[in-house]
Amino acid sequence: MHYGIFQLYEPQERLVSVSKKDVEHEFGNDLKHYAKEYHIKYDTLLEEEALRNLYSYDYVFNI
Repeated sequence: MHYGIFQLYEPQERLVSVSKKDVEHEFGNDLKHYAKEYHIKYDTLLEEEALRNLYSYDYVFNI
C-alpha cells in the first residue's frame, strides 16, 4: 500500500487501518459532508485524516 511517497509495511498498514476505522466511526458523517461540499474524494480525505489521527495515539513498545 502506498500513501504519497511513503511505502507502508505491514505493522504500519495495520495502524493506518485501525486509525481509519476510528476516524470513520467518530467523524464519518462530518467528513462525508465536507467532502461533498468541497468536491473532495471521501476516501482520500479519510486516508489523510487517518494519518493525522495517528499522532493522537499513545504507543507502547515492548523490547
